[in-house]
Amino acid sequence: MLRSNSVPCTVKLMTTILKKSGWSVVTLLIALPVAIPITAVLANLFTPSSPGWNHTLETVLPSYVFNTFALLVLVSLITLTIGLSVGWLIATKEFPGRKIFSWLLVLPFAAPAYVVAYAYGDLLDYAGPIQTFLRDTNAWESSDYWFPSIRSFGGAAFVLGFVLYPYVYLFAFRAFSRQTGTLTEAARSLGSSPIRTFFRVELPAARPAIAGGLALALMETAADYGVVEFFGVPTFTSGIFRAWYAQGEYVTAIKLAAWLFVIAAMLIAFEQVARRGSSANPVSRDAPQYRSRLKGSSAVAAFLTCAIPVIFGFFIPISRLLFHALNEGDPMFGRAFSSYVENSVTVGLIGCFVTTIAALWLSYSMRLNPNIFIRFSVRTAILGYALPGLVLAIGLMGPLMEVDKWISPILVRWFDIPPKLWITGTIASLIFVYAARFLTIAFNSCESGMAQIHPQLDNAARSLGASPLKVLRKVHVPLLLPAIFTASLLVFIDVIKELPATLVLRPFNFETLATRAYRLASDERIGQASTAAVTIVLLGLIPALLVSYQTFRKKAPGQSLN
Repeated sequence: MLRSNSVPCTVKLMTTILKKSGWSVVTLLIALPVAIPITAVLANLFTPSSPGWNHTLETVLPSYVFNTFALLVLVSLITLTIGLSVGWLIATKEFPGRKIFSWLLVLPFAAPAYVVAYAYGDLLDYAGPIQTFLRDTNAWESSDYWFPSIRSFGGAAFVLGFVLYPYVYLFAFRAFSRQTGTLTEAARSLGSSPIRTFFRVELPAARPAIAGGLALALMETAADYGVVEFFGVPTFTSGIFRAWYAQGEYVTAIKLAAWLFVIAAMLIAFEQVARRGSSANPVSRDAPQYRSRLKGSSAVAAFLTCAIPVIFGFFIPISRLLFHALNEGDPMFGRAFSSYVENSVTVGLIGCFVTTIAALWLSYSMRLNPNIFIRFSVRTAILGYALPGLVLAIGLMGPLMEVDKWISPILVRWFDIPPKLWITGTIASLIFVYAARFLTIAFNSCESGMAQIHPQLDNAARSLGASPLKVLRKVHVPLLLPAIFTASLLVFIDVIKELPATLVLRPFNFETLATRAYRLASDERIGQASTAAVTIVLLGLIPALLVSYQTFRKKAPGQSLN
């Protein structure tokens, strides 16, 4: 009798738990797209080695480690030099062209790094227009001159640095523009030079924000595949693809992915340590940071400092690609090319819809009941952007295969459906990894928008008998429409630009703009790849300009001082 009553009691207990912790359960389920691949990757970190892994360990792994870390160091130097310089100038100085440069400096966001690499490879190669012009003009042979090779370690660092500096620039601008003039004026009144004041006063106050921007740039560098593969630089990402596609070594690929995850974790730790124990400005904000006006040679130097990154990071490469697109272009331009655009738009729309809904749920869960369980789930869910898309894709491949192995026998037995891959290698797997990769972007937008909604609105709606879900639907969503639109747009464009995860998980014969550009460029058909590359850049201009608008729509704290 006791056993017969135990089943309904258990069901009732589980129902009660779900009713009380439904938000926590759903929040945990949303975190699973990130938790599953991370767990799968880390589980293989100390598994028994394979012959392929032993060979990799003895031969090419040292070069992967050295090149990856050396690339991170060199890119950090380039992005810091450019980002700090232009961020400080735009925030604290007044000079001709400052206002337009505040927008133009964000444009490299619109161009994926691999697209810029294709353009510079075409411009600076031996058969490119620059070297051809030098040979024709001076009647040189190949042995008569030396020209730096763009397909090199230095070329990869150059491209990544000039594409990723906007991360540091935006964070530096916000940090410097929010500083008060009190500290600067005090330092100058004590006889400190402008350079000494910058390094001893302004830079330390801005360090936490700058560290955040630098960490994002370095994470993108560690995750890059298109640039290092095109320029022939062996890193962890290129090694993962080589093990996966060329050698068919899943164990080697996932072990390399695990060590790449360790590098990403080190970058996250670096950001946390750099931010610890610092504040943006310890002084009252009643004294604004005035922008001093530059004149003469100083104004010219500031103008050139801001112009060079935009020219080399955006206008030169995009102009070259546009030239190719107008004069040669993709031979499949037409119905076939429209299918690439359709595929990109399809996964982009589905990806941004799923990701935005998940982000909205996470942000509201944190607002509704920020207990330890929900906070842990949310922090796990937003970890995806710090991880390379390649790591997420490789880590997801194994679990998805296991699910397919479990589903296929059931469908054969019950419905007589032939076995096949139902999830692996489908659009569903792509959406899964896109959501894991870009959930952070949507969450940050939704969370910042929700923070501006006064809690009294929630209390008023709940006092009238509205459920939490109804409060979200009737109160928060209408007020969050601008934030939701921004989140959706940014995720949509990031999905379109994503290359490594798409290459690993895409269905058979499923081409997107990113994979089309990569495949043609890998065959040295830059002119044909230019159409897809330019299309990606044109679509990427929207979020780039949106970022600029969000950053500069409000008048900066600084005022011009003649």
